Amino acid sequence: MADQQALFGIHAVESVIAHSPQNILQAWVSSERRDQALDKLVSALTQQGVNLQWVDKKRLDRLSHSGNHQGIVIEVKLPSERDEQALKRAFQDLSEQAFYLVLDQVTDPHNLGACLRTAEAAGVQGVIVPKDNACRLNATVCKVASGAAERVPVYRVTNLTRTIKSLKDAGVWLVGAAGEAEQSLYDSDLRGPTAIVMGAEGKGLRRLTREQCDFLVNIPMQGQIESLNVSVASALMLYEAVRQRNFLSN
Repeated sequence: MADQQALFGIHAVESVIAHSPQNILQAWVSSERRDQALDKLVSALTQQGVNLQWVDKKRLDRLSHSGNHQGIVIEVKLPSERDEQALKRAFQDLSEQAFYLVLDQVTDPHNLGACLRTAEAAGVQGVIVPKDNACRLNATVCKVASGAAERVPVYRVTNLTRTIKSLKDAGVWLVGAAGEAEQSLYDSDLRGPTAIVMGAEGKGLRRLTREQCDFLVNIPMQGQIESLNVSVASALMLYEAVRQRNFLSN
């Protein structure tokens, strides 16, 4: 059964209503605050048939762990993660070229949420993460993802190296990001079946993951900073693939 967690704040609740209202289990609304933004959310939740409870600020503070709730907290059913067998079935059912994002031990929920949001926008068919030492789908991830966590499948696999190898055997090119790589991202061909492989925050790709990649690329850096946040780097990698697929001839 999927976990249940609290989300709070005007924008977070708006996003859930827009993208996955069926996951809202109940809501607590301030009995002391009245404004147009909050009234709009109350109306939308009422239309969805969500049970509303009118409570004071102290109750909302407790429910949100003293977060910036802006007068509203909702309990949501978090999206379910999928396993290796689900990934295998989804891959077999693909009607277009494979396009995946692999995240090797990304532990920060803000980074995972941002990666999911970019992956959804780029048309990625799934995000693959390892079972251990990696962030799980939680309320923070869903809040940052702004609806993408409900739309992009997240496949949590027991052995990431083995999963990568199975994708390679199926004809998917594994492209890893590494600052020390000699080949630039912009000199790479990303038009075929591709999985972009990104390393953990501050650590990069693990040795076994790196060795399974077909080739490594770097993101050219012009300034003094040596590396980018993993979610920013993922966005650059994914959108270079999108650019090539959409605007370059095969």
